[in-house]
Parts: sequence; C-alpha cells; structure tokens
Amino acid sequence: MPRPTGRVLTLLELLQSGGTRTVAELADRLGVEGRTVRRYVDQLVELDVPVESVRGRYGGYRLAPGYRLPPLMLSDDEALAVLLGLVAGRRAGLTTAERTASETASAKIRRVLPQHVARRLDTLLDALTFTDRPGEFDTPDAEVLLTVADAVRHRRPLSVRYTDRDGQRSERTLHAYGVVAHAGRWYVTGQDAGIGEDRTFRLDRIAAARPLPGSFEAPEGPDPAQRLLSAFAAAEYEHEVTLRIRGTVEQIRARLPASVASLEEYAPVAGEDRAAEGWLRVGLRAERLDWLPPLLASLDRPFVIERPAELRDLVSALADRLASCARAEPDRAEAE
Repeated sequence: MPRPTGRVLTLLELLQSGGTRTVAELADRLGVEGRTVRRYVDQLVELDVPVESVRGRYGGYRLAPGYRLPPLMLSDDEALAVLLGLVAGRRAGLTTAERTASETASAKIRRVLPQHVARRLDTLLDALTFTDRPGEFDTPDAEVLLTVADAVRHRRPLSVRYTDRDGQRSERTLHAYGVVAHAGRWYVTGQDAGIGEDRTFRLDRIAAARPLPGSFEAPEGPDPAQRLLSAFAAAEYEHEVTLRIRGTVEQIRARLPASVASLEEYAPVAGEDRAAEGWLRVGLRAERLDWLPPLLASLDRPFVIERPAELRDLVSALADRLASCARAEPDRAEAE
C-alpha cells in the first residue's frame, strides 16, 4: 500500500493535469476516503501549493495560480518531451536573452530523472545528429518578448526603442499584429504608427518595450507569418529579378519559398500565343545572382528571364559548362 507521502504527491500530479477534480474522483484514484483527500489537500496548502476549493454540484479541488512555482510532477515521457524541447530550442536559437535559464532548467530535470530514464535520454542524445549546424543567434530579452506578446493579444499600442541593421536608434510607436519565429530568430510584424506603414522588426533589436494607452484594430488580410515572408521577399537587395516559369505553385515553391520569391498569375496579352497559359510570374531580390542558374536548372520547368540581362548570361554560361562536360570523353576528362 502506498505511503501517505506518496499519495500526497500523486494528488499533486492529478491536480497538475488540469481542471477541477471532485472529491469522489480523487478518493477513487488514491484509494482513500473523502475525508483523507481533504487532509492531503491541507498538507499541500501547508507546503504553499495553491490548491483552491470549488463549491457547487461539480465542485472539488483545482490548482490556482500561485506566487511561486509549486513542485512539478512529470511523467517519464513528459520529462523527456521537455528536455528534447529545450535541446531543440537552444539549437534553433528560439530562446530568450537569458540563455542560462534553458541550461539550468535542463540540469534540474536531468538531476531528478530516474536512472533508467536518464540513461535512455543520454543514449538518444549521443545518437542524435542534425543536418544543419547550430546557429549563433542574437536572442530577444524575455521581458520584451512577453510585453510584445501581451500587446498583440490585447491590441494595445507599444512604444519600442529599436536599433536597425545600420546601428541607427529610434523610438517608435508600434501596432503589433503578431510574433513570428522564423529561421532561428524572433520577429514582430505590425504597423509603424509614425509612418502609417507595415513593418517587420527583429525582437532582439528592441531594447525596451512599454504599452501605451488605447487600442487598435488589426487589419484583415495575411496572417503575421505570411506578412513576414512577404516582407522578406520584397526586401531591398542589389538585383531585382523577374521570371516567368511554367508550372504549378507547388512545383515552384519547392525551390523558391515564399520568403524568397513572390508569385502571381501570368495572363497572356492580346495576340500572344495561348500556350503562354499556365505560366507564373516570379519576382525576387538578391544580393548575388550566381545561385540562381543552378536553382532554375533544378526546377526542370520551362522559364523565361525578363530581367536582368546579366542573369541570362550566367544561365548561358552554366549551360555551356554542362554541355561541355556532357560531351567530354571519359579518358580526356580525367586527364584534364
């Protein structure tokens, strides 16, 4: 038979699973009488665990928010899920400026894991590899992140101190639409009220954020994630590229995601060959063009380069190199 202390911890675990638990349900799960359940609840309250009583027909007990985190009961699977989430979050850069918080949380959970679970976790981490290298990202301040998220939820304007990529500092009033995690960084999309235009800001470049009086209405249209990807695709770069590619959206997006290129239907003009149907116009901006010829070749779809002419030259040069390699005799190619 379990000892009373074990039953008290089991009671805590049941309450942490959420919702209101009736006395009858708890008594049945613990194998005790109702008055014993009440005594166990009193013991938790004495330990400063915020258990509150719910009156009424469907009353019972539930956990209430407290001034400190109570002892947290996790099953083996839950502990593994939390630890793997922390590992993945650190690797992807999706942590706050308090990087040590993730490490100390992992250490605390690992320290109390049953030995057999800890061994299995170590075995998994030793066997686990990633196809990409861990990034070194500038992470946002936790207080800034939470303040921005609260403003998004309640549609409150924000005053933010921001440093742009050129090191210029400014104070802006932001109507934040949403927080987006993308490629190891945190972003907030919203309207810069000072200029009345939508903007995307990196959260790690926001030094401080404070809510302002009033509220605003978020516009209809693309969600915050789509707004972020569209902003990336339209960002200013050295080259502006326009293509026509014959294929489906899915075929083109396999090589040119929304964060890289914009797509729109291409309608044939009057007198143009109706075979032009089924083409999409692709727009993108890039600092360099040398990566585009092999990418277009990998699409394996008909395409037309509208601009710039420099890209046509690069594609032709790649085609010549490939044709030369294809025609070369094996012995001659090895000698070269």
